[in-house]
Amino acid sequence: MVIKSKPTLSVIIVNYNTADLLSACIRSIQNQSEEQVEVITVDNASQDHSLNLLQNTFPDVKLIANKSNLGFARANNQAVKVSTGDYLYFLNPDTEIRSGAFRTMMEFMDSHPEVGLAGTRIIYPDGSLQSSFERRYPGQRHAKRELRGLKGEIAWVLGASMVTRRRLFEAVEGFDEDFFLYGDDLDLCLRIRKRGWTIGYIPDAVVVHWGGGSERGTVPIEVWKKKLDAESVFYRKHYSKRAIRAIRTENLMQAWWRILTLSISVPFMKNKEESYEKLEKYKLVFGTFRQKGVEQHTTDDITG
Repeated sequence: MVIKSKPTLSVIIVNYNTADLLSACIRSIQNQSEEQVEVITVDNASQDHSLNLLQNTFPDVKLIANKSNLGFARANNQAVKVSTGDYLYFLNPDTEIRSGAFRTMMEFMDSHPEVGLAGTRIIYPDGSLQSSFERRYPGQRHAKRELRGLKGEIAWVLGASMVTRRRLFEAVEGFDEDFFLYGDDLDLCLRIRKRGWTIGYIPDAVVVHWGGGSERGTVPIEVWKKKLDAESVFYRKHYSKRAIRAIRTENLMQAWWRILTLSISVPFMKNKEESYEKLEKYKLVFGTFRQKGVEQHTTDDITG
């Protein structure tokens, strides 16, 4: 009898209507040489043929089929509960893993015990580099007191490809399910840093990312709204009312100025469609930050 060893790495994919991309993603995982890897896919009630693809083509992949779209954070938390790996790797379905990426990730985490979570190098299909980590949080210059004492130079990494330690993920109680689609990666990274860990970047682990796979049918203004809503949740959770008032004022002033200048210049622009999209975006920003509700349910003002 062959006894299978416990997986070292649990690869977790949350899928929503990306069947055409999901197949290539899973095959790229299976083409890795590592044997101690398990793959878990959560399908958030896709309307395409994702379920049939997973059930018929990839029977070895653990599948959680939700009856409704529970969002990115909640679906990932579901998968973690049935996973067994020491490392958890969260991966978007509109990606492909380059050879050797898993081994590189685990070697990096093993040799950097100070790193709690790390992102990988992410490239577009044409080979150009995609921005996959940031050194600052949104509105950070207004929240210096709240973010004082954090270790490391990287603030957060893109949630499309990030690896973390199981014990740490469980210790911080996983993803915050108040974030439905965006903002969950910023929040998780900040909570990990607040516990004294650093966020890492693994340039030799390469992932191809198409981007926006699950949002292809969503108009841009709705995507922007979701991102703004997530940003507001992040502010309310981590920043003081004082910081949020400053962020709110800054965004209102910038949006008002851009609305004014674009309204005047759009008729003279060659690409009027793109200019109108920008105008609608700034109107949305202005409307969002004009609401006093952005400041509600925040942490108390921090003194000292």
